[in-house]
Amino acid sequence: MQNEDPPVVIDTSGADIHGENAQIRERGPVAQVELPNGVRAWSITGYEAGRQALGDPRMSKDGHQHWTAFVDGEVDPSFPLIDWALMENMNTTYGHAHSKMRGLVARRFTPRRIEAMRPTIDAAVAGLLAGLSTSQTGSIVDLKARYAYPLAAHVIFDVLGIADAARGTILGDGEAQVDTTKTGEEIAASVEQGLMEMADLVEAKRGNPADDLMSDLIAAQEKDGSGLRDAEIVGTLSFLLGTGTETVTNLVINSILALLTHPDQLELIRSGNASWQDAIEETLRVEAPVAHLPFRFPTEDVQLGDVTIGAGEPVLMNFAAIGRDPAIHGASAGSYDITRPRKDHLSFGHGGYSCIGKALGRLEAEIAVPALFAHFPDLALAVPASEIKPQSTFIMNGRDELPVLLSAPAAESA
Repeated sequence: MQNEDPPVVIDTSGADIHGENAQIRERGPVAQVELPNGVRAWSITGYEAGRQALGDPRMSKDGHQHWTAFVDGEVDPSFPLIDWALMENMNTTYGHAHSKMRGLVARRFTPRRIEAMRPTIDAAVAGLLAGLSTSQTGSIVDLKARYAYPLAAHVIFDVLGIADAARGTILGDGEAQVDTTKTGEEIAASVEQGLMEMADLVEAKRGNPADDLMSDLIAAQEKDGSGLRDAEIVGTLSFLLGTGTETVTNLVINSILALLTHPDQLELIRSGNASWQDAIEETLRVEAPVAHLPFRFPTEDVQLGDVTIGAGEPVLMNFAAIGRDPAIHGASAGSYDITRPRKDHLSFGHGGYSCIGKALGRLEAEIAVPALFAHFPDLALAVPASEIKPQSTFIMNGRDELPVLLSAPAAESA
């Protein structure tokens, strides 16, 4: 691994993701960083370099095969991020194995199926808004806990086919994997518990199939034996559960926060001079829901710009930095501007590993965000924006909570 500049040591608390990314970018669009346990990796902050890396078929996500240090026995099993490379799921496979998994899962995320979910999302949003309306006008509520998170969870639960009885506990196990302040042992224990719970759900579903992804994967397995192994089904469902909640929650919350802190931009939408889609897309660019995603491993030396990444060296996609690349967006790259004509980002990935649920995530945000502002037209932050704490992670880009002051619902204030 090249080592001309000292690596930026990643702050696992995620206290200042954008400030840290600026430091990484100073070293170039592809630069070295240091992860927990002293593990060296590459962080890609440049849009063009990111697009090239994401589209390169030589960039594997299978650590079992292509992470040289792991294959050589040099990685401490307590490394907190090890599951991001080794867990058996759609996100950590390569080549034919990945195509097979993705093909089975993609049947649940076709445009027709996504659009068919609109009434379900509308109903979930309406129910959550009705619940918020029972709070006294002027009271403080956490929109992450009371709105964005339960919406995202409800939708992905339905897609996957998670039984009602399991919905209260299984999410907590998966959340530990993105909390990069935890030790490797703590993360491993939570991940193991979550996988055990999911395995139990899969076994229960075998005797009670329904119209959901879990049933689809079981049916493909039992049809002729060419489907996924049990561990792959469990791992893939667990991965989709985590990404379907955390990513969508962050997109919704980041969009609401951006509009509350930029009332001029909100007024552009209300006056018809910009769209809600403009706002969602600009949020994806400037506040990517996933900040710094592990891992990719080149199957051979790969040249990105003037940097050569050696075969088997770990790579992280720095989506939070890529969307703010000044080479694409100029000096205002870090500013939120929904009228920006070019909103290029890679926040849902690109190429063979692009987010399979990106259309669903966009649909959830495009329903939930305007519905909230229509229902509570005078919604306001309950604390200064500077006091809203980030999540305890450098992998995700979200907030611990979003406290707001509820205004009178539109029907009451009319």
